[in-house]
Amino acid sequence: MATEIKAPMPGKIAEIPVSVGSSVQEDEEVIIMDAMKMEIPVCAPAAGTIKEIKVKVGDSVNEGQVLAVLE
Repeated sequence: MATEIKAPMPGKIAEIPVSVGSSVQEDEEVIIMDAMKMEIPVCAPAAGTIKEIKVKVGDSVNEGQVLAVLE
């Protein structure tokens, strides 16, 4: 079952340390956002494989926007 990884707040994508096909563990950083002049890590809610990344570095995102899909 696919799990969506969503932005916790509005911000800008600073770094994407994983790629499609990467295996990740629960609480592993998947995306790093710049928000409120801080780097905010967005972590995997569960262990799995990155199926899709829906953003790229430099993108501005809204709270709740889907950033990646975990399978």
